[in-house]
Amino acid sequence: MQQGRLLTRVSFRSADPSEVGQFSVGRNMHYVFDLWAQQWRKRHATGDVIIVRYADDAVLGFEHEAEARRFLEDLRARFAEFSLSLHPDKTRLIEFGRHAAANRKRQGLGRPATFSFLGFTLFCGRSRRGRFLLHRKTRCDRLRATLQRVKDELRRRMHWPIPEQGRWLRQVLTGFFGYHAVPTNFRVLSAFRWQVTLLWRRSLSRRSQRGHLTLAQYRPLAMAWLPRPRILHPWPEQRFDVRHPRWEPSA
Repeated sequence: MQQGRLLTRVSFRSADPSEVGQFSVGRNMHYVFDLWAQQWRKRHATGDVIIVRYADDAVLGFEHEAEARRFLEDLRARFAEFSLSLHPDKTRLIEFGRHAAANRKRQGLGRPATFSFLGFTLFCGRSRRGRFLLHRKTRCDRLRATLQRVKDELRRRMHWPIPEQGRWLRQVLTGFFGYHAVPTNFRVLSAFRWQVTLLWRRSLSRRSQRGHLTLAQYRPLAMAWLPRPRILHPWPEQRFDVRHPRWEPSA
C-alpha cells in the first residue's frame, strides 16, 4: 500500500438484505473475489497490486491509475454475474501512497484522502525522519461508542466493590489495547485510558454524597488496576516479512 499510487476501498453487498444473504456474501467471496482477483492481477496488471480483504470489505492498492479503474469496472461486471454489487457509499477510488501528497500539492489540491478499514482510519503521514509512513488510528466514532458503553456499564456497577470494578476495567483496557495497540496509534491509546480513568473516578465519587475522591486518593487505584498503554503489534512490513521471507510479487 505504501508503494501504490491509487487505492480502491470496496465493500460488497448482496441483493438479498437478510442475514442469510449477507452470510452467503462472506462465504462465497473466496471464489467470487479472491481467486478471480488473483487471475486478474496475473493477466492484466503491469504494476504492483496489493489486495487485503476481510469478510465483505477489501482494500486494493494499484501502482497505475488506469489499472485501478479497469479493475473496478471488471469487478462490477464480475459481481453482477452473482447478483452482487459494490456498496455505493463505501466504494471509492483515492490517490494514496508516498507520492500522493506531492502530486496533489503540485495540482493545487488538498491533502490525500483518508479511509477506514477494520476499525482504523488510515492516512498518509511522515516519520520522524521525514519519510512517508502509513498512519493508523482508531476510528473516532468507534472510540466514542466504546467510551459510552464503558460509562453505561460503570453506572450499572457503581456500587460493586472497588476490586471487582478494577478487574473489569483492566479487562476492558487489555482487550482494547490487544486490538488497537498498533504503531502510530499510541496517542489514541493514551487518550482512551485517560478517559476511562476520568469515568471511573466520576463513578466512584457518585457512590455517596460524601464519596468524592481527590486525585491523591484516586491515583493509587488507577495505578493498581488500569494498565498503561504500550504498542503490542509489529509494523506491517515486519509481520509480512515473517510470513513471506522473500519478496514475491504474487504473494
